[in-house]
Amino acid sequence: MQSDYLEYDAIGLAELVQRRDVSPRELLDTAIARAEAANPAINAIVLKDYDSARKRAQHVAPDGDGFDALAQGPLAGVPFLVKDLGAAVAGLRMTLGSRHYRHYIPTADAPVVQRIRAAGLNIFGKTSAPELGQMPYTEPELFGPCRNPWNLDHTPGGSSGGAAAAVAAGIVPLAHASDGGGSIRIPAACCGLFGFKPSRGNQPTSDLPRPPGELGVDLAISRSVRDSALMLDLLAGDPGLAPGAPGSFLAAARAPLDGGKPLTIAYITDPLFADALSPDVRDALDDAAKLLTSLGHIVEPIELGMDFTATREAFLMIWSVVAEQYVLNADTITGNKPRRQDFEIPTWAMAHIGRKFGERELPAALAEQQRVTARFDDLMKRFDVMLCASLAAPPVKIGELKPTQSERLQMRAVTAMPVEALMRKLLTEAANKAFAWAGCTEIFNMTGQPAMTVPLAWNARGLPVGVQFAARENHDALLLRLAAQLEAARPWFGRRPPLLMARV
Repeated sequence: MQSDYLEYDAIGLAELVQRRDVSPRELLDTAIARAEAANPAINAIVLKDYDSARKRAQHVAPDGDGFDALAQGPLAGVPFLVKDLGAAVAGLRMTLGSRHYRHYIPTADAPVVQRIRAAGLNIFGKTSAPELGQMPYTEPELFGPCRNPWNLDHTPGGSSGGAAAAVAAGIVPLAHASDGGGSIRIPAACCGLFGFKPSRGNQPTSDLPRPPGELGVDLAISRSVRDSALMLDLLAGDPGLAPGAPGSFLAAARAPLDGGKPLTIAYITDPLFADALSPDVRDALDDAAKLLTSLGHIVEPIELGMDFTATREAFLMIWSVVAEQYVLNADTITGNKPRRQDFEIPTWAMAHIGRKFGERELPAALAEQQRVTARFDDLMKRFDVMLCASLAAPPVKIGELKPTQSERLQMRAVTAMPVEALMRKLLTEAANKAFAWAGCTEIFNMTGQPAMTVPLAWNARGLPVGVQFAARENHDALLLRLAAQLEAARPWFGRRPPLLMARV
């Protein structure tokens, strides 16, 4: 199985199990072998649960006769990894990439994990994330940097960086991911993978504190469109529909675009929250526009002409309130008092900004979210889909965006002496640094629109350059149909990073 494993996506592996061409234990053993070979280089898996997964694999059979319910799911027996952030797995520690949470062991599965188990996926480990998902790169102090299989000197993005690195390295065909500001799409773009962020508010809620603004959603990072479509059915679709039945997201991904009617696509040339788009990204977008035109769609370049300053500030204010919940109020989750030494200084500073300004300024931030949502709703009355950048540049190098020593000293100072003017200055400077590279995805978390990164380009250095598409809210099926069309026109499934070819 080892040599054939990479030729299948998750649906393909499940079909092998159903036909009894391979056993769940063989699949799991292959995934574990690949993890043991690749993980020392990429540092994507931060918790192993091999023994429990082996026991579950022994109790999976296609007919389910005499076996547990795991066998009944559409992805029964497929090895799977869960992100170590937000999605609680009963009995497994959930660190959220933080020293404070490193001993926290949830006693019950989160609703999203319940649905993952019901699908038959066999969880055998957890993937790395930045502390509390705060950064668009995955370099938690607790575990060290996660690395990109396409080039180990570069980031796989964040916050689902471990998930993307594991999929790109061929450990699993898809892995759980979540997205509160681009955390599915950013790492998918960095690692040459498909990353789909569903519409807002159509998933089971977590038992953890509910963040304001409803920015976050769960799904997966995958190598195929159909795997993400099926996962959307399993996590957010109509539970009464069988996998692939008419009306399901999987059926939508398999269907041609309605009657061959061309889509009207707005090619957004603005950098959104970012400063400017690199030549590599501009080339990838221009190439995507040409591909769409060749497929018969109508592509219209437009400039939004919007000042995103207020929207950026609103996003950060919401983000800081979330940090406050999980840092300064961490004892409501773990029972342990939060201490400065148990959190990274940028996270600690962001939490204090949330405490300083949140109660006063959160209502205005949520009002700005409604305003920009209405603005994009009006724009989408003219278009079916938007085309824009996923990132302002290809994957940056490990450590490139980490705070400098001077910045860390400023962060310590403002938490010790919370002077309002200094806190605002620090927030602006930190935001500018992150948004300069990863400022193209957050807007769609604010508006709630479905959005996806599609791996259509690689630059001259062999680094992936994903492009982003968005549709009207709750038009996820249309976006998946377009993704499937692009996948057929320019297949990416067989593209493999040098790490995978050389080491695994």
